This record gives sequence, C-alpha cells and structure tokens, in this order.
Amino acid sequence: RSRRCWRSRTMSRFRLWLLDILMGKEKNGMAIVYATLIIKDKKTLEQVPAILREQVEQILEDLEVKL
Repeated sequence: RSRRCWRSRTMSRFRLWLLDILMGKEKNGMAIVYATLIIKDKKTLEQVPAILREQVEQILEDLEVKL
C-alpha cells in the first residue's frame, strides 16, 4: 500500500516537472545542457534553439569558453 502511494507521488512530481519543461520554466536547465554539449564538441551554437541561445552564450561567457 505504501509502495503504491510512493509511486503515485513520484509520478505526480514527474508530471509537474515535465509540465514545467513544456511550459518553458526549465529553460535555464536546458541552457546548461546545451552549453555542456558545446564544450564537449557534441553540438555547435548554431544547433541551439533560438529561445535558449542567449542563455547558452551567457553561460559559455561566464565559463570563459572561446568559440
């Protein structure tokens, strides 16, 4: 019984987290992901979605990463 309750709470949290991402409230986290991928040479700045590009550029500048 408690296991089902835990699973239900976890799914509720997951749904709220996913909704935050879909509604754009988690942009900063995605900007960090893209900055990391750029540093690892897996992505380029041109491949970053326009809505995140400015944040990614700022993160890279803060980390003193030259492109």
